[in-house]
Amino acid sequence: MPILTLTSRTALVTGASRGIGKAIAMALAKAGAHVAVNYRRRKDEADATAAAIRQMGRESAAFGADVSDAQAVAAMVLDIETALGPIDILVNNAGIALRHSLEEITEADFDHTIATNLKSAFLCTQAVWPGMRARGWGRIVNVSSGAARSAGVFGVHYNASKAGMEGLTRGYAARLVKYGITVNAVAPSLIDTEMMASQRAESAARIPLGRLGTGEEVAAAVVMVVSNAYITGQTVPVNGGLHFI
Repeated sequence: MPILTLTSRTALVTGASRGIGKAIAMALAKAGAHVAVNYRRRKDEADATAAAIRQMGRESAAFGADVSDAQAVAAMVLDIETALGPIDILVNNAGIALRHSLEEITEADFDHTIATNLKSAFLCTQAVWPGMRARGWGRIVNVSSGAARSAGVFGVHYNASKAGMEGLTRGYAARLVKYGITVNAVAPSLIDTEMMASQRAESAARIPLGRLGTGEEVAAAVVMVVSNAYITGQTVPVNGGLHFI
């Protein structure tokens, strides 16, 4: 059976103004999709990402929204579907990584992390899956982390948010597969992004492969699961052999 084409599909990538999200948006466009670039604060960078996608011959625009807010998500989805068409592919990438020890973390830190990393994935998925069901085709990918299954370096709040994303992935996958919708997670660890700027050398030394990963390598895993109709409910690790699941 041939690999599914993404030509004429419309994708929404949350948190896509930079880093891994930008790499995913660019990779989906390269695979043929039109792409909605979500951002919360970095409008200029999101606009630049959308412009780069348009230069590839795809349709793209930047859409500002706090994806942890239900009303903002609903308004954003309406704007995207008006501008680019129905959303066929959702990549829940938006997230934060606040580094806090057990002594430092507050209830507000925990709530903010869960809302940004986990609740946002729920809200965006709830907003798009009915349309996917009606069309009989959809792809949802949650960007998790190796921290979902290990101690990680950011703190228990981050562990909980990413573990929750993987539970969300399996729950939606089991319920949506009969409608032609697949739901998977991609779990990167120690990727060379702005988040790792202060500890690149230290982090690279921990990885069996001997280097940090790239956003493009994470994006390739996302495109792989989006393009494959027989993979659902899975977590794909992208970590240079740091750990196995």
